[in-house]
Amino acid sequence: MKKQWIESLKLGCARLWPHPLAVSKKEILLSSVGAGLGLMISGWISHFVLGEVNLWFIAPMGASAVLLFGVPNSPLAQPWSIVGGNMSAAAVGVSTSLLIADPGLACGVAAALAIGLMFKLRCLHPPGGAVALTAILGGPGIHQLGYSFVLYPVLLNSVLLALLAIIFNNLAGRRYPHPLASAEAKPANLPIDAVSITRADLHEALMQGELFDIDEDDLQEILLRAEQLAHQRQNGGA
Repeated sequence: MKKQWIESLKLGCARLWPHPLAVSKKEILLSSVGAGLGLMISGWISHFVLGEVNLWFIAPMGASAVLLFGVPNSPLAQPWSIVGGNMSAAAVGVSTSLLIADPGLACGVAAALAIGLMFKLRCLHPPGGAVALTAILGGPGIHQLGYSFVLYPVLLNSVLLALLAIIFNNLAGRRYPHPLASAEAKPANLPIDAVSITRADLHEALMQGELFDIDEDDLQEILLRAEQLAHQRQNGGA
């Protein structure tokens, strides 16, 4: 029992160690340059609208830039995710700040409502939570904007970032936005030769493309689950 407890403790501590990212140097460079351009646009618009570079506003836009240019294949980084997510979160944040005087309580309520709304509208975007808090904690400059904050600068900034991401990622040879329509999906049930895929194969495959929010172990687990489901289907669900 003691030995098992020690092994569990070692495993838990090992999980705290930074995991390596399966991404090439080219993708790191593209992600960095794209995010930098996005932040420069965000900073310019923030300065133009608010009269100063408001740090509370730049923070969520910077997080959006990381997703759009660093992990463009993620469902959380698609154009509707950033535009719909940031806009709906901003509307929730402004409404909450007008209805609840206590900032701490308002932040908790706004974050909860914003996440639920983004799920419902299929536009979950993590930086949207920060956008909602910005409407509450952003200071007099943002409070004076009222609901105008939702459209200008949040919506405008989000649209510009999405357009820049579309242009930049496609010029860089990335597929963005990622296809979601069934008409674009690859045909199912393609004949595949029975070969043994190793963890090294998965690592090499991940290194040859964009950064995916998944590592070799997770991908291997998904493949094993799919293989089990395929066997069950072929055996009549047994």
